[in-house]
Amino acid sequence: MDSRYNETRLMSSTTILPHIIADYDSAPAFVDKTYGEPLFRTDTEVHALAYADDDTLWSIEEGGVLRQWAADGRLLARHFLSDLETTWAFNHDATLLASGSDNVTIWNVINGNSRHQLECDSWVMTLDFSHDGKTLVSGHEDGSIHMWDAFSGKLLAKWDAHRKSVSAFSFHYENDKLASAGEDCLIHIWDLATRKALKTLKGHSDRIPALAWHPSGDILISAGWDTTARVWDTTTAEPLMLLNSHSDQVHTLAYSKDGKTLAVADSDFAIHIWQDPRAGRVQFVLQGHTEEIRALAFSNDGTRLASAGVDRVVHLWDVQEGRLVAGPSPRARHGIALVNGESLISTAGSTIQGWEQESAEAAWVPQGEAVLSVATSPDGKRLATSGQAPEIKLWNLETHTLDATLQHTRGPIVNLTFSPDSQMLASASVTDGLVWVWKMGVPEAILVIPEAAESSTLEALAFHPTMNWLAVGGLDWLATGGSDGALCLWDLDARDKIATVNEGVTSIAFDPSGRFIAAGTLAQTVAVWEVKDFKKVFNLPGHQDRIGSVLFSPDGSWLASASDDSTLRIWNVLNGRLVVARQFDAAIQSLAFSADGKYLYTGNGNTTCYRLELQRLFDD
Repeated sequence: MDSRYNETRLMSSTTILPHIIADYDSAPAFVDKTYGEPLFRTDTEVHALAYADDDTLWSIEEGGVLRQWAADGRLLARHFLSDLETTWAFNHDATLLASGSDNVTIWNVINGNSRHQLECDSWVMTLDFSHDGKTLVSGHEDGSIHMWDAFSGKLLAKWDAHRKSVSAFSFHYENDKLASAGEDCLIHIWDLATRKALKTLKGHSDRIPALAWHPSGDILISAGWDTTARVWDTTTAEPLMLLNSHSDQVHTLAYSKDGKTLAVADSDFAIHIWQDPRAGRVQFVLQGHTEEIRALAFSNDGTRLASAGVDRVVHLWDVQEGRLVAGPSPRARHGIALVNGESLISTAGSTIQGWEQESAEAAWVPQGEAVLSVATSPDGKRLATSGQAPEIKLWNLETHTLDATLQHTRGPIVNLTFSPDSQMLASASVTDGLVWVWKMGVPEAILVIPEAAESSTLEALAFHPTMNWLAVGGLDWLATGGSDGALCLWDLDARDKIATVNEGVTSIAFDPSGRFIAAGTLAQTVAVWEVKDFKKVFNLPGHQDRIGSVLFSPDGSWLASASDDSTLRIWNVLNGRLVVARQFDAAIQSLAFSADGKYLYTGNGNTTCYRLELQRLFDD
């Protein structure tokens, strides 16, 4: 046992409970107050997932960080294991965890302690536990398989299995057979009593990174980098079906415990849900990840699927309805809204949260709502929420009751904004290019604007502070209109477009006087124009990713910009000089100033919110 391992283990035995987690993962020093905690977010890429018998979810990520999650994404526990391991596998009830590098280590999941360290003579490439949890197999770079007693750590058997490295395993549910795949593109079915190959399955032409046996029979599913998942009859060694609806590579797969549902993830970052893979029909395609999916796990009742990978987020899906139920939505930005200077309402992913601003204690929010966007009226009387459905809900913030439901034609609706006098609400769907304008107390929209931003997706809305004008900004990804998007200004009384700037924008804001309009552009600059003639005053560089929010301070002196590059920048409006640039620990997707301008609130990509004291930002 080398010194690096001993040093790592000194850190690994302590469970960090939620109240300690907030202290350990401290916010940046310039943060005055933190609201909430990261939900279904990890620090590095996830290698494996498993559900425990109590339906909590466990994940293990690169660097050996083991986490336990509640169903709503709250972090329940965390342990630091070894950062020397390259492959990980849970047993089927998430009580044991195995890791591999130049040796194999077996860990207790509940406390993060090491049970056994098992010496090997070849690098470990893959691991798997039998369904009864008694046996562990390790596949090695030299093509051999080692079989271990999972409780005593005793080596039970070792044999040469493949001409090249072993790439994947799957135990038969009766624990008497093992399927192994190798870099030789072959799959062998082994009798574990004799270690003899019963069948060899041939057909894949590229790497086979995953295998899954159907719980009740002799059907085996293999994932290949040759664009297919294959359904095999292991009694005949013949393929029954090619699941070839996937993109270039198929990375991982999992069967539900009842055998009714198969999930297969590919290099398009999509998860295909099959109810009968032998029929070759996809039931759902689940899209939400932005990078490679490394791990899948079904809940014990088979109704939920957890997925995670390189993008450092955990998604939870309802596989009966094909929808995301927890974890960040790719269509959602973390929005925040202030209520009468007392409460903060936030939406991150599809989760709506609320806190009292001073105490950070939970405040009222609508229950049971999967929300993608929120907005509060400036008079503090109403809350507007929207989601995947083609409708907006208006809530009374004094009585906490639903006042009205406003019907759209198409969802999801991810843009909501109230007029300065609180009497109008503008909304937009990302799919149809329409902007809808509603008057409070009137059940039907008073205006619908087609092509509101010149053939662009609708990314941002903003009411002018003194005129009955609405600014609409968007992106034209295909440049069908000759530019990368447009910023359009509409006179709502005349029902006419009065100005267009051919520049793609992702966020917009007016200054309090109405003289200037600012936007985050597709070129990752902050542009400022004079509203009267749309002459560009400033083009402020510095951000390195999407600018999700721009906002003027209440006195008009400062312009704040926030980006997915995890930075906040504050500019002097008079001369365009950068006065503050701060690096955060997550993407910043929305901003809100307190009415007195003392505080700036941020909605962060990791589902937390921060309160920043403006003067402290300047002083630091």
